[in-house]
Amino acid sequence: MKQPFGVILAGGQATRMGGGDKGLRMLGGQSLLARVEARLAPQVAEVALNANGDAARFTSFGMPVIGDSVEGFVGPLAGVLAGLDWAALHGAETIVTAAADTPFFPCDLVPQLLLASEGMTHPLVLAATPDAKRGRARHPTFGLWPVALRDDLREALEGGLRKVVLWTDTHGGREALFPQEEAFFNVNTPDDLAQAETML
Repeated sequence: MKQPFGVILAGGQATRMGGGDKGLRMLGGQSLLARVEARLAPQVAEVALNANGDAARFTSFGMPVIGDSVEGFVGPLAGVLAGLDWAALHGAETIVTAAADTPFFPCDLVPQLLLASEGMTHPLVLAATPDAKRGRARHPTFGLWPVALRDDLREALEGGLRKVVLWTDTHGGREALFPQEEAFFNVNTPDDLAQAETML
């Protein structure tokens, strides 16, 4: 398998943070987005940013900026689809997604997702962590996605599907289990940002 392309998902509206771009919020002197890019870039062949609106606000990062192709802020699957379309244009077979508000995700995210996908015709794997109540918790913005299924995903989104795991389960998606739940701590609110400062 070719090395995956990477897509940072930042297409949401950040309502719990008061709007704007969560990825541009500062954490320990660096933006959340810069921290996520620094972790993802060494693990993938290329990196793009999925964000909507004026791409110029991300010029300093030097990444391609790709907007959702499905209108109306329909959730992370729209960002996944945008990433798959971008990757297809460049001959990639898979992408790995990471959320722009999750600065501590594992530095071996991509190798572990690839390992979990061995033997799959269409590699489709979500990150998961142990969870005391449910056994394990899936992190649907962190996954390995096959370009070959992009038209199926487009059709599902146009048909009203919004929940990531409903689509991945339909296609026999697997999980890659990561032992540290705090690795996927995401910054949704100002209080979360303050807590993230204590985790540096």
